[in-house]
Amino acid sequence: MPKTERRTFLLDFEKPLSELESRIDQIRELAEENNVDVSEQIKQLEDRADLLRNEIFSALTPAQRLQLARHPRRPSTLDYVQMMTDEWFELHGDRGGSDDPALIGGIARFDGQPVMMLGHQKGRDTKDNVARNFGMPAPGGYRKAMRLMDHANRFGMPILTFIDTPGAWAGLEAEKLGQGEAIAYNLREMFSLDVPIICTVIGEGGSGGALGIGVGDRVLMLQHSVYTVATPEACAAILWKDAGKSEQAAAALKITAEDLKKLSIIDEIVPEPPSCAHSDPINAAQLLKQTIQANLQTLLQMTPEQRKDLRYQRFRKIGVFLESA
Repeated sequence: MPKTERRTFLLDFEKPLSELESRIDQIRELAEENNVDVSEQIKQLEDRADLLRNEIFSALTPAQRLQLARHPRRPSTLDYVQMMTDEWFELHGDRGGSDDPALIGGIARFDGQPVMMLGHQKGRDTKDNVARNFGMPAPGGYRKAMRLMDHANRFGMPILTFIDTPGAWAGLEAEKLGQGEAIAYNLREMFSLDVPIICTVIGEGGSGGALGIGVGDRVLMLQHSVYTVATPEACAAILWKDAGKSEQAAAALKITAEDLKKLSIIDEIVPEPPSCAHSDPINAAQLLKQTIQANLQTLLQMTPEQRKDLRYQRFRKIGVFLESA
């Protein structure tokens, strides 16, 4: 992605780093125009930029992580599919008259292995987001996802899901069409599938909308993504009647990958490039692909019964804790 395009979507805490990188670019251009050797000075500035980058992204608050997870240039499900697979054939429809663009899926060849890949899909701009309903699936989306997972199970294809939604669509029409039932059905059925299932939170994992495709043998999470029972804004509005306290809610909800790994809600944190996935999507995809490959190889060596028991046990232990006297 061109640097000028990246800087169009700068978050507040990224601005000092962007200004330093712009300065380095200007010095390099001037040196080339005047045929002057400033490699030593540029090296010093690049070292300073690396240090600043590390300082910024190693000390992010939960609210800042949420901003990164929602970044408009953060790679989406389709981006990862295109960067990680050799072939991809999208499938449509829930066989009930609906094809939800907020939840996409299809057959792909991943490292030579036929797999079913599906996930939430947000848009890049306002028009695209409206068309994708901001990545919030309707009941038909979850029914389509279950149809594709059943297909994968029938033909022995591992299932890879990518979670990136603020939540399931909460509109009146969605409730009329059975939103709660569609998600609950997916939760039940995913526990019974024989094939390996790897779920990855790639951006914002929100509430039941995330869980509807989130039951897996392994649950991975990108370093700067978030996973939460409710958005911090909704939590603040419920608890304090003030959505402005979302930053306080974000800290209390334990939405970061590090917090969720400690709570055993996820299995593994997938590292992102130094400037995060939105600045270096190709390397982000490569890091994610390597992690999925390693986990998939382990799961393929297990029997269906072992995988189903693993899946069951990993979710049964969530919420278990010990109190010291």
